[in-house]
Amino acid sequence: MRKCLAVLALSVSLVSPLAAQAPLTAQAPVTREQIEAFMRTAKVVGDRSTPSGVTRPSRLTLSDGTLKHDAVFQPIDERKHLFTPDSGKPEMNFVDSWKYNIAAVRIAELLGLAEMMPPTIEYRYDGKTGALAWWMDNLMNEGERLKKKIQPPNPTAWNNDMYRQRVFMELVRDNDRNLTNVLISPEWRIITIDFTRAFRLQDTIRPLELERADRALLAKMEGLTADALTTATKGYLSPGEVRAVMKRRDLIISHYRNLVQKLGEGKVLY
Repeated sequence: MRKCLAVLALSVSLVSPLAAQAPLTAQAPVTREQIEAFMRTAKVVGDRSTPSGVTRPSRLTLSDGTLKHDAVFQPIDERKHLFTPDSGKPEMNFVDSWKYNIAAVRIAELLGLAEMMPPTIEYRYDGKTGALAWWMDNLMNEGERLKKKIQPPNPTAWNNDMYRQRVFMELVRDNDRNLTNVLISPEWRIITIDFTRAFRLQDTIRPLELERADRALLAKMEGLTADALTTATKGYLSPGEVRAVMKRRDLIISHYRNLVQKLGEGKVLY
């Protein structure tokens, strides 16, 4: 599998899903805004390659003189007229880009799903521009969980997180998702990573992936406008990619409306 972020562990412990524990807690970042500010201003004091993955992102250790924390730097930005991935199915107008990591996080923030993704910023390092993502603490990835047959302590909360993730994946149309892209936080919440092959231009969805939905998430999606999406993803999505997201949004909303009419609200929404 090309993805590699899920197999690594953090170099520091966390006091929350986002905030790293530091010897001097007064300056330790807690909010997403503080974490992003830390990543922009801290110095790189360590650099090592990750053990797997075709795109070979770097594992950087950042320090502001008080706190040290790791982050993942992905500078991949490839575009090909025709590409045949490991699945063997050729893809026209193939794109594998760090920009999509930032676009995915920006859209998640618009939809109230920010906690499901690590803070991610545009970053310049070693002569390359890419996406820098805060290294999230995790117990394992979803592939490991299934292999070990470990059950979540709260199945309802877990399933609800999975339903939210599936809706989001259909919205951003990631053609290269696999179980290593789904991390499990110490609180047993889902963390989704690595969207470099998302935002395909297909204006279709896969209805079988969409069983149940969060009312609040659907309300946020219904209120999403093309202008808001364009502003949030400026520099990271093309106009065509924005239009494709909005088209898929419309199809997702219509799909759930039909499901509610067919099965009843209680069996579809939570």
